[in-house]
Order: sequence, then structure tokens, then C-alpha cells
Amino acid sequence: MNYLLDTHIILWSLFEPGKINQSVRLVLENETDSKFISGVNLWEISLKYSLGKLELGGINPSELYDTLLEAGFEVADMDNRLLATYFKLPKKDDHKDPFDRLLIWQAISNSYTLITQDSRIEQYQADGLSVMLR
Repeated sequence: MNYLLDTHIILWSLFEPGKINQSVRLVLENETDSKFISGVNLWEISLKYSLGKLELGGINPSELYDTLLEAGFEVADMDNRLLATYFKLPKKDDHKDPFDRLLIWQAISNSYTLITQDSRIEQYQADGLSVMLR
């Protein structure tokens, strides 16, 4: 199975694994499943780090990227077609986070299961999203 991780799940897996429930932990530890991170995650982390809104345990975002690769995460491709078709993702009144919405579209477009703690994301299941809540 192919999973795409929401940014907080990535950070928790490295810095606060106790926040991850058993079912997600089993997915992360299963070597036969593919666990993807996205350029969207990396952009969000880098942006929040540069604004002083995110601490990364004494490392910077580029070092975090290397750590994620060493931990076995794969980087999901994000091509221009994905960006050009983003307009197809329906608008939801109570969920406007641009990072999340692009992750949702990437997950739908690539048939990934998105792992998140944000229950508001479940509303996109009607639009083709497969989601696993932490």
C-alpha cells in the first residue's frame, strides 16, 4: 500500500512518536508499504522554520530532509500536471489550509492513503480521498 504523510505525522514520527497511535505506528514500521513525503511537506516545514514557528530538535530543514530519507521515507513526485489540475479539488467551507489541500489532491491523484490527525480532511473521502486518521 502507498501512504502519504501529513506534515505533523512526519514531525511526530521523528520527534514525538508517542503522539502516533498503534495503527499508524504499524504502517510506519511495515517495510512492505511505501511511506511518502511530499515537496508540500518540505515547503511547509521550511517556511514555518524560517518564520520561527517550528523547532526541529537542533537541525535545519535540509538536515531533516536527509534524516527522512535515512529513515526510509520516499519522496512523492509532484509534477506540473498535478499542479495544473489542482483546481478540480472541490472547495470546502471549513477547510482552506493550502498545504493540506495540495496534499489531499496529491493523494487523490496518485491513489495514496493520506495519514493525518485532521478529522476535517475526512470530508474529502466523497471526492476520492483514502484517509487514515491517527
